[in-house]
Amino acid sequence: MLSAKSLFQEILDHDESFRLFCSIAAGGEAQGGWENARIAALVPQSERALAPKIARHGADEDKHGRIFAALLKKRGLDPVPVPPETDYTMLLERGGIGLAHDRLEADRPLTVQDIVTYLAHSRVTEQRASEQMALLRRHFADHPDIGRAVRMISDDEDNHLAYCHEELLRFARAGHGRAIQRTLRESALAEIRVHRDVSLAVMARMGRILGWSRPRAALLAAGIHAVHAWERFAGWRRMVSLTMPERRDALGGPETTAPEFA
Repeated sequence: MLSAKSLFQEILDHDESFRLFCSIAAGGEAQGGWENARIAALVPQSERALAPKIARHGADEDKHGRIFAALLKKRGLDPVPVPPETDYTMLLERGGIGLAHDRLEADRPLTVQDIVTYLAHSRVTEQRASEQMALLRRHFADHPDIGRAVRMISDDEDNHLAYCHEELLRFARAGHGRAIQRTLRESALAEIRVHRDVSLAVMARMGRILGWSRPRAALLAAGIHAVHAWERFAGWRRMVSLTMPERRDALGGPETTAPEFA
């Protein structure tokens, strides 16, 4: 039976597919850590109170990258280069979503609108991350090798999503509502396209590693296209709504560490 659990179990059980999965995940988390650290350093003076939360977000992403690297090390595996067609963060940037790296590498303060753009982009991508980790948590929370990592990262992603909701609502009350909704919609539509393309690329590589038959590979590709069609039609709306989260000030405390991994 083809299911999300059986599919990931197959990837987990094979060294080369697990190596690719962790390498892609670690690369994306490390990139997110760098981006958030730069944004925290460039926050405009009027929003300096937000800088520690952005820095905490970046520290969490760095921690996740170390966790995936440690999972590889535990299996005696080295990371592999991330194939460009599977690089989610790079493809989002190429699509004009979020803040360009050229802007983050410049030593001049960001604007309030830049911060709004960053938060709207994060609200969309953290929705995806939270959902994906919730899926892994549902099936692998008690797994002896990856369960602890899955639980820790899932908690962090939920915190990141809550923080984005709360801060965007604060900016909406300050008069940025229209800009927020426009940026959220643009980001959501671009993200679901990139997510489809990356999913197809990752599954194609996994299929070659694991020796999937053509019918099985075609079935998985059809499923990815079906999810994209639903998201393009209506599913994107879950990525643009804003509600006050139950977790208030989710990134206001100290960073949680992962000494057992890092």
